[in-house]
Amino acid sequence: MSQKKKLKEIINILDILEKLYPDARCALDYKTPWQLLAATILSAQCTDRQVNIVTRELFELFPDPHSLARASLSEVETVIRSTGFYRNKAKNLIGCASAVVACHDGKVPQAMHELVALPGVGRKTANVVLGNAFGIPGLAVDTHVKRLVRRLGWSKEQDPERIEQDLCRLLPQSYWTQTSHLLIHHGRNLCKAQRPQCSSCPIQAFCPRIGVNQAI
Repeated sequence: MSQKKKLKEIINILDILEKLYPDARCALDYKTPWQLLAATILSAQCTDRQVNIVTRELFELFPDPHSLARASLSEVETVIRSTGFYRNKAKNLIGCASAVVACHDGKVPQAMHELVALPGVGRKTANVVLGNAFGIPGLAVDTHVKRLVRRLGWSKEQDPERIEQDLCRLLPQSYWTQTSHLLIHHGRNLCKAQRPQCSSCPIQAFCPRIGVNQAI
């Protein structure tokens, strides 16, 4: 399939998913770029729903990087314990807040290289912040995105960064942020890891794995 034809098919699939999930957006609750950054750090190996429960208290106690940078490790660990891996996350949150204050005057940077230099921040987290807090195109690759693009044949890579590169080569920048949201919603609702609901899937005609229930 030519690159032009493949792009047309992908955009057709995204249009279908846009109609299926008209409210697809970042599921994390936040009021500022810093709060989105902190919430995304907490979301590793944890549901967005649980993160939103935890961040209500976290942001009430520590609403900005200045206040969190001054917090004790034990205080933060107590608040975020239910998100899992809380010791490492607490260390990263305080370290990230301290770096934002010391290196960026308390403002979350808007450049990928500066974001990934912060403690606890990888490309996925950086892309979430860029795309949702700043409106800068970013294609976040989480487990749902990885699973779907491999099932759909958009990438054969295993490494999230290489998958991101494949998708960014295929799609115009204006599609990057929303593509992540749509694939995440579809992965959670129908194209699940263990039991994909292929018979209910509106994009099954485009899926080379139709009828195959083995998860990737």
